Amino acid sequence: MIEIRLHGRGGQGAVTSAELIAIAAISEGKFAQAFPSFGPERRGAPVQAFARVSEERIRTREKIYNPDIILVLDPTLPKIVKVTTGLKEDGIAILNTHLDEKEIREILGGYKGRLALVNATKIAIEELGLPITNTTMLGAFLKACNLVSIEHMEEALKGRFGKLAEKNINALHRALKETKIYE
Repeated sequence: MIEIRLHGRGGQGAVTSAELIAIAAISEGKFAQAFPSFGPERRGAPVQAFARVSEERIRTREKIYNPDIILVLDPTLPKIVKVTTGLKEDGIAILNTHLDEKEIREILGGYKGRLALVNATKIAIEELGLPITNTTMLGAFLKACNLVSIEHMEEALKGRFGKLAEKNINALHRALKETKIYE
């Protein structure tokens, strides 16, 4: 089972991203679940969402404390939240940032694990006209971990966004091309 923790701010689409990962996985015949973790937070407050993907039935429903993957939608969060807490040693951190690898590793407290970096905010503004990075970050997610296929993710985006799906798919594909992976 692969466990994913998403970090974002209210209104950025972290919960939607978790749901889209689960929908794409289920459409491939895998087992998946997605769920949010937030209280009375307001728009813009830090939030977490979670997803699990497995080849076998998933029986646990608890919060994810030791994820295999973290996906950080907001570039300011690593400065205020320790996003790598609990990340498995062989896990991967996927971040929206304009900073380089060295700067990000310093911000993450000397994190030495696998990194995937993309300027999702820039892509989202250019492709969607808004700084909503969720679908862009899904492109980085696909490149970094190959957990679900591009085709099934595109189907999930079409189902969720209807007429707006094309712009979101374009953002996803740009992130696939522009994401840099560091071992």
